[in-house]
Amino acid sequence: MGLRPMREDEWFEVDERRDEELALKEHLIETRRNVVVATTKEGDGASEELLAMTLQSLAADYPQLPREPRPGEHPIVQASLLVQEDLCVLVRDEHWYLAAACVCFPSRWDLTSKIGTSLDAIHSPVPGYDETLARPTNAFFERLDPARSFWRLNWTLLDDPALHQPFVRDASRASREGWYFRVERQTLRKLPATGAVVFTIRTYVASLEEMTTRDSHFMPTLLASLDSAPPATLDYKGWTGVAEQLRAAVEVKLRNA
Repeated sequence: MGLRPMREDEWFEVDERRDEELALKEHLIETRRNVVVATTKEGDGASEELLAMTLQSLAADYPQLPREPRPGEHPIVQASLLVQEDLCVLVRDEHWYLAAACVCFPSRWDLTSKIGTSLDAIHSPVPGYDETLARPTNAFFERLDPARSFWRLNWTLLDDPALHQPFVRDASRASREGWYFRVERQTLRKLPATGAVVFTIRTYVASLEEMTTRDSHFMPTLLASLDSAPPATLDYKGWTGVAEQLRAAVEVKLRNA
């Protein structure tokens, strides 16, 4: 799962895009609420605890930031409007399932189809999940303790830099300028009172041009990752043929340099 231990003061990340991203969240909640917000009564208590912990964390780590919850909103929406991260709450019954979420910046997945479903159902479309990841993922959730939290990174390539991307599209760009490197910093933290697990997702996007300018090793490393990915993963991610497209674009750029 690629998890690393996380200190409490590393839970949220703040940068210069905060005002812009929070304004976009507010707009999406007002205009596309049925797409970006989903709650159940079973997740209400944990959402209230999450809001309290979010306020406590911001007061301790970013005291200069405003932190007035939006009146009249569900607590998970109130918490989400204070941070750049998307927020999900999972609770335990017969299995761990998604009980509340505010996800304004999805990487082409539909929140409304996931609410109320188990970890295994949420991840079942992922190639190899049932065979290799289902058991360790569920075991990790069972062992997670409020005293120890974790983070991980997940990346993908998309043909659109927009943060809000709930729908899968057929991407067929023929140049590296048409692709964007999208990274999710994900955290997992167990709430001490309700025992729910909070899953946060902070999304960063940069064009491949920007990434190759920053680091000369980026493109060779990306191509090696694409070359080694199983065909099922390439198909699931929409990456089939992308390595060839990127190599062709690089060769053209070298010839014209």
